[in-house]
Amino acid sequence: MELKDTGEDIARVLYTKDDIDRRLALMGAQISRDYAGKDLLLVGVLKGAIMVMADLSRKISVPLKMDWMAVSSYGASTKSSGVVRILKDLNEDVKDKNVLIVEDILDSGLTLTWLKSNLEARGAASVRIAAMLRKPEAVKADIVPEYIGYDIPNEFVVGYGLDYAEHYRHLDFIGTLAPHVYGG
Repeated sequence: MELKDTGEDIARVLYTKDDIDRRLALMGAQISRDYAGKDLLLVGVLKGAIMVMADLSRKISVPLKMDWMAVSSYGASTKSSGVVRILKDLNEDVKDKNVLIVEDILDSGLTLTWLKSNLEARGAASVRIAAMLRKPEAVKADIVPEYIGYDIPNEFVVGYGLDYAEHYRHLDFIGTLAPHVYGG
Protein backbone atom coordinates (compact mmCIF):
# COMPACT_ATOMS: atom_id res chain seq x y z
CA MET A 1 0.00 0.00 0.00
CA GLU A 2 1.36 3.37 -0.98
CA LEU A 3 0.59 6.82 0.38
CA LYS A 4 -1.73 7.53 -2.56
CA ASP A 5 -3.80 4.49 -1.56
CA THR A 6 -4.53 5.85 1.94
CA GLY A 7 -6.77 8.66 0.70
CA GLU A 8 -6.98 11.41 3.29
CA ASP A 9 -6.10 9.12 6.22
CA ILE A 10 -2.44 10.18 6.51
CA ALA A 11 -1.92 13.80 7.54
CA ARG A 12 1.80 13.77 6.72
CA VAL A 13 4.70 11.40 6.21
CA LEU A 14 7.33 11.64 8.94
CA TYR A 15 9.79 9.03 7.63
CA THR A 16 9.98 7.34 4.25
CA LYS A 17 11.08 3.78 3.61
CA ASP A 18 14.55 5.10 2.70
CA ASP A 19 14.74 7.20 5.90
CA ILE A 20 13.85 4.13 7.98
CA ASP A 21 16.33 1.92 6.15
CA ARG A 22 19.18 4.39 6.67
CA ARG A 23 18.42 4.74 10.38
CA LEU A 24 18.17 0.98 10.89
CA ALA A 25 21.55 0.55 9.16
CA LEU A 26 23.09 2.95 11.71
CA MET A 27 21.36 1.19 14.61
CA GLY A 28 22.41 -2.24 13.29
CA ALA A 29 26.04 -1.15 12.94
CA GLN A 30 26.09 0.15 16.53
CA ILE A 31 24.42 -3.00 17.87
CA SER A 32 26.95 -5.12 15.95
CA ARG A 33 29.82 -3.19 17.54
CA ASP A 34 28.31 -3.39 21.02
CA TYR A 35 27.66 -7.14 20.81
CA ALA A 36 30.85 -8.16 18.99
CA GLY A 37 31.98 -11.54 20.29
CA LYS A 38 28.69 -12.11 22.12
CA ASP A 39 25.59 -14.07 21.26
CA LEU A 40 22.47 -11.97 21.03
CA LEU A 41 18.78 -12.74 21.53
CA LEU A 42 16.40 -10.26 19.92
CA VAL A 43 13.01 -10.18 21.62
CA GLY A 44 10.36 -8.56 19.47
CA VAL A 45 7.25 -7.16 21.08
CA LEU A 46 4.19 -8.21 19.09
CA LYS A 47 2.57 -6.99 16.99
CA GLY A 48 4.09 -3.60 16.34
CA ALA A 49 7.74 -4.64 16.24
CA ILE A 50 7.35 -7.10 13.36
CA MET A 51 8.67 -4.74 10.66
CA VAL A 52 11.43 -3.26 12.83
CA MET A 53 12.58 -6.68 14.01
CA ALA A 54 12.74 -8.12 10.49
CA ASP A 55 14.62 -5.20 8.98
CA LEU A 56 16.89 -4.46 11.96
CA SER A 57 17.94 -8.10 12.30
CA ARG A 58 19.25 -8.04 8.73
CA LYS A 59 21.43 -5.02 9.60
CA ILE A 60 23.14 -6.78 12.53
CA SER A 61 26.34 -8.66 11.73
CA VAL A 62 26.76 -10.75 14.90
CA PRO A 63 25.18 -14.16 15.54
CA LEU A 64 21.67 -13.79 16.87
CA LYS A 65 18.47 -15.62 17.67
CA MET A 66 14.97 -14.18 17.60
CA ASP A 67 11.95 -14.72 19.79
CA TRP A 68 8.66 -12.92 20.37
CA MET A 69 6.52 -11.76 23.27
CA ALA A 70 3.09 -10.23 23.38
CA VAL A 71 2.17 -8.18 26.41
CA SER A 72 -0.77 -5.94 27.15
CA SER A 73 -1.62 -3.31 29.70
CA TYR A 74 -4.59 -1.92 27.84
CA GLY A 75 -7.32 -4.55 27.80
CA ALA A 76 -10.20 -3.11 25.79
CA SER A 77 -9.28 0.46 26.67
CA THR A 78 -7.08 3.01 24.93
CA LYS A 79 -5.40 3.89 28.24
CA SER A 80 -2.97 1.66 30.10
CA SER A 81 -4.42 -0.09 33.13
CA GLY A 82 -0.96 -0.36 34.66
CA VAL A 83 -1.41 -4.12 35.01
CA VAL A 84 0.68 -5.99 32.45
CA ARG A 85 -0.43 -9.36 31.14
CA ILE A 86 1.72 -11.73 29.09
CA LEU A 87 -0.35 -12.83 26.11
CA LYS A 88 2.46 -14.80 24.43
CA ASP A 89 5.62 -15.72 26.31
CA LEU A 90 9.07 -16.48 24.95
CA ASN A 91 10.02 -19.92 23.70
CA GLU A 92 13.70 -19.22 24.50
CA ASP A 93 15.10 -19.28 28.03
CA VAL A 94 16.82 -15.91 28.63
CA LYS A 95 19.01 -17.06 31.53
CA ASP A 96 22.59 -15.84 30.98
CA LYS A 97 21.71 -14.43 27.55
CA ASN A 98 22.24 -10.94 26.14
CA VAL A 99 18.72 -9.76 25.35
CA LEU A 100 17.82 -6.85 23.11
CA ILE A 101 14.14 -5.93 23.29
CA VAL A 102 13.01 -4.61 19.91
CA GLU A 103 10.05 -2.25 20.05
CA ASP A 104 8.22 -0.15 17.48
CA ILE A 105 7.56 2.82 19.75
CA LEU A 106 8.33 3.98 23.26
CA ASP A 107 5.30 5.94 24.35
CA SER A 108 4.66 6.05 28.12
CA GLY A 109 7.37 3.44 28.76
CA LEU A 110 5.38 1.76 31.53
CA THR A 111 4.93 -1.60 29.79
CA LEU A 112 8.51 -1.58 28.48
CA THR A 113 9.83 -0.89 31.99
CA TRP A 114 7.86 -3.87 33.29
CA LEU A 115 9.09 -6.07 30.43
CA LYS A 116 12.75 -5.16 31.00
CA SER A 117 12.44 -5.92 34.74
CA ASN A 118 10.70 -9.21 33.97
CA LEU A 119 13.50 -10.37 31.65
CA GLU A 120 16.17 -9.27 34.14
CA ALA A 121 14.38 -11.26 36.86
CA ARG A 122 14.57 -14.33 34.62
CA GLY A 123 18.36 -14.13 34.82
CA ALA A 124 19.31 -12.49 31.51
CA ALA A 125 22.99 -11.50 31.37
CA SER A 126 21.94 -8.12 30.01
CA VAL A 127 18.75 -6.47 28.80
CA ARG A 128 18.83 -3.49 26.47
CA ILE A 129 16.21 -1.81 24.32
CA ALA A 130 16.04 -0.79 20.67
CA ALA A 131 13.04 1.34 19.74
CA MET A 132 12.31 2.65 16.27
CA LEU A 133 10.45 5.63 17.69
CA ARG A 134 10.28 7.48 21.00
CA LYS A 135 7.84 10.17 22.09
CA PRO A 136 9.91 12.07 24.69
CA GLU A 137 6.90 14.20 25.73
CA ALA A 138 4.83 11.09 26.51
CA VAL A 139 7.40 9.06 28.46
CA LYS A 140 6.30 8.59 32.08
CA ALA A 141 8.79 5.93 33.16
CA ASP A 142 12.48 6.25 33.88
CA ILE A 143 13.60 4.23 30.87
CA VAL A 144 16.00 5.15 28.09
CA PRO A 145 16.52 2.85 25.12
CA GLU A 146 20.14 2.25 24.18
CA TYR A 147 19.21 2.41 20.49
CA ILE A 148 16.63 4.88 19.17
CA GLY A 149 15.59 5.38 15.58
CA TYR A 150 13.83 8.73 15.87
CA ASP A 151 12.35 10.99 18.51
CA ILE A 152 8.92 12.15 17.38
CA PRO A 153 6.28 14.60 18.57
CA ASN A 154 3.43 13.33 20.72
CA GLU A 155 1.15 12.63 17.75
CA PHE A 156 -0.74 9.55 16.63
CA VAL A 157 1.49 7.72 14.14
CA VAL A 158 0.91 4.68 11.95
CA GLY A 159 2.79 2.59 9.45
CA TYR A 160 5.82 0.35 9.60
CA GLY A 161 4.19 -1.89 12.20
CA LEU A 162 2.24 0.82 14.01
CA ASP A 163 -1.50 0.55 13.73
CA TYR A 164 -4.83 2.11 14.44
CA ALA A 165 -7.49 -0.56 15.04
CA GLU A 166 -5.19 -3.09 13.29
CA HIS A 167 -5.02 -0.99 10.12
CA TYR A 168 -1.98 0.71 8.51
CA ARG A 169 0.70 -1.66 9.94
CA HIS A 170 1.76 -2.69 6.44
CA LEU A 171 2.67 0.81 5.24
CA ASP A 172 6.38 1.06 4.43
CA PHE A 173 6.59 4.57 5.86
CA ILE A 174 5.67 6.23 9.16
CA GLY A 175 3.11 8.98 9.11
CA THR A 176 0.71 10.87 11.31
CA LEU A 177 -2.87 9.71 11.21
CA ALA A 178 -5.42 12.32 10.27
CA PRO A 179 -7.67 13.15 13.24
CA HIS A 180 -10.86 12.41 11.30
CA VAL A 181 -9.86 8.71 11.26
CA TYR A 182 -9.76 8.29 15.04
CA GLY A 183 -12.11 11.08 16.07
CA GLY A 184 -9.29 13.25 17.50
